[in-house]
Amino acid sequence: MKPLKATLQIAGKDVILETGRIAKQANGAVFAQYGGTAVLATVCSSAESVEGLDYVPLTVDYNERYYAAGKIPGGFIKRETRPKDKEILVSRLIDRPMRPLFDKSFGREIQLIPTTLSTDQVNPPDMLAIIAASAAVHISDIPFNGPIAGVRVCQVDGELVVNPTFKQIEKSTLEIVVAGTRDGITMVEGGAKEVSEDLMIEALDKARAVIIEFCDLQDKLRELAGKPKLPLVPPSHVLENGDAIRSAAYPKLQSACFLPTKFERHDGAKAVKTEFAAKYSGQLEDENQKKLFNALFEEMEYEILRSGILDNGRRVDGRGTEDIRDITCEIDILARTHGSALFTRGETQALVVTTLGTVFDEQILDDIEGDRRENFMLHYNFPPYSVGEVGRTGTGRREIGHGHLARRSLEAMVPSKDEFPYTVRVVSEIMESNGSSSMASVCGGTLSMLHAGVPMKKPVAGIAMGLITEGKGGAGDRYAVLSDILGEEDHLGDMDFKVAGTEDGITGFQMDIKIAGVSTEIMRKALDQAKRGRLHILSIMNRTINRPAEAISEYAPKILAMHIDIDKIGALIGPGGKNIKALCEQYSVKINTEDDGTVTIFAKNSQDAEDAKVAVLGIATDPEPGRVYHGTVKRIMDFGAFVEILPGKEGLVHISKLSRQRISSVTEVLKEGQEIPVKLTEIDKMGRLNLSYIDAIDPDGAPAEDATQSGGYGGRDRDSRPRDGGRDGRPRDRGPRDRYR
Repeated sequence: MKPLKATLQIAGKDVILETGRIAKQANGAVFAQYGGTAVLATVCSSAESVEGLDYVPLTVDYNERYYAAGKIPGGFIKRETRPKDKEILVSRLIDRPMRPLFDKSFGREIQLIPTTLSTDQVNPPDMLAIIAASAAVHISDIPFNGPIAGVRVCQVDGELVVNPTFKQIEKSTLEIVVAGTRDGITMVEGGAKEVSEDLMIEALDKARAVIIEFCDLQDKLRELAGKPKLPLVPPSHVLENGDAIRSAAYPKLQSACFLPTKFERHDGAKAVKTEFAAKYSGQLEDENQKKLFNALFEEMEYEILRSGILDNGRRVDGRGTEDIRDITCEIDILARTHGSALFTRGETQALVVTTLGTVFDEQILDDIEGDRRENFMLHYNFPPYSVGEVGRTGTGRREIGHGHLARRSLEAMVPSKDEFPYTVRVVSEIMESNGSSSMASVCGGTLSMLHAGVPMKKPVAGIAMGLITEGKGGAGDRYAVLSDILGEEDHLGDMDFKVAGTEDGITGFQMDIKIAGVSTEIMRKALDQAKRGRLHILSIMNRTINRPAEAISEYAPKILAMHIDIDKIGALIGPGGKNIKALCEQYSVKINTEDDGTVTIFAKNSQDAEDAKVAVLGIATDPEPGRVYHGTVKRIMDFGAFVEILPGKEGLVHISKLSRQRISSVTEVLKEGQEIPVKLTEIDKMGRLNLSYIDAIDPDGAPAEDATQSGGYGGRDRDSRPRDGGRDGRPRDRGPRDRYR
């Protein structure tokens, strides 16, 4: 087969979709290029279909090869292993807009594998992967109601930019990924730095125009290389007594669906279903009849929930469309953690804990975009007990996706490393879940960080919105926008729309739409309603805590930062790191140095940090004549004592300057290791330090009579003094007298 191509120019560069050259045995394969970035997307389906599936068996496995960036994987294992968080997040970006466009009646397993094969580290490969994945399915023989496309929109220097480069993304104040079909937007995800609802609408409109162009591009490729689509599997069975079951069960189920709590509704609906299952047990012995019976009850619940809202403005828990469930906020839940909070909204509850660490606790990321470090992390855990179930624990795609959304929502309000030199880790443990635990994590994260003393720029809150429509969500159709949706409303509704932000703007955004698209009118109403809900939640949070705690926990590490002269960094580190290692061991601290002269000290308690700071400043500070120092006697000689007044800097207190009276031996006054006050009286021409013991100086500061005798010896900065060495450059071994000769 001859390779076939379709091309579209975006931002002055060609997007090229090619098929027929690589991976020809797959149901569909597309090699996509943009600049120096290339992604291969393949799709395959299983040979056999299964009738009656109530879900789409789709798997998306996006992966990045290190060779794409000319790199070898770091660490002990030099090959790509389990998926990185970024790969899982991109897989979700592809899965969410595509999954609703597959027909359940196809009945076959579908596997999509987009692989980044080349990256110029200028153009991100993730948007190319979305387009390539859709194109691979679109030209294949797998039935698909696409195509879809994805674009990234950023606001850079006040302008909206489509498919920005990595550098533009770093400078942006808004970054969203938008996916959709020719008919409308179906998914949005991103973060921002307090942008307005109007700007968000403008960015979505800009993205939609480009999405249509990318869909046209895929249609062109299908015209060149498209395969005939495989048939769907029409249902061959009909539920016996379906009308009778429906007419008798519907009113009972309707009553059960409007009970006050989640478990009451669940148990009530289950009781109705069990009653009719027992009545028609004979026919339900057939597996196909049982599947159709279960599908009928889900269909009835779908109708009851939606008609209750559209016809009566009544939600299953009795709230109006804009009502938000009761909220309680608590802090200082756990005694030994650095910060903790319990955020409860209705039947959703998050216990959120903040831990403060040092620069050595930063997350190191090694991927094809380059090595980098992050000093803010948010990890989300969703244990099975949060929904009253038995199941496996661990970190799955849900945990990574929800945690990423919560992190992005808070990230813009977390202080920079210069403002707050701690590494911040937030962990959200979901204790209960019935609607938007990710937004509960945002609210609890704010409370927890403020309790830990993190100087957030502003508090952040989040809310989940829903949509119920009659029709296709266009102008003139009946619809209702729901604030603070329940799990049932998420499952049976047409939109899951999460918005997080401060009182001044949006910081996090995620939207999944299950219908073909929604109008701008609905989007604007949803954003305005979400803002009112967000401000209401913020007002409740602010009653509990609205500013960072004045002091961080006594159990948190103590961090001191200072600046020293750049030319003193070498002296602080010492040969082979000798000096800095000695300081870390002596004071039980860790010390980090930056090229700009910034020195950061990390300690378990304040005293160790302060002692280490004095030592660092001692190395970085030149001795000042006339100043009194608290020194340590290092060596005692016949003619005096060598006293270390600053780390690595020793001076001589001559025997004549140890006492106001003559003494015959230095040991009459001093012993090694003794700490004594000394005054730096002179730095001689050779850079040696001459000291006087403070007890040998009269109250007026003048040396005692005996202290005027010439000692003939001075001190020297041991680490900065000139050294004479052999031919190999090593210093000669010198005794104490020779050193100060």
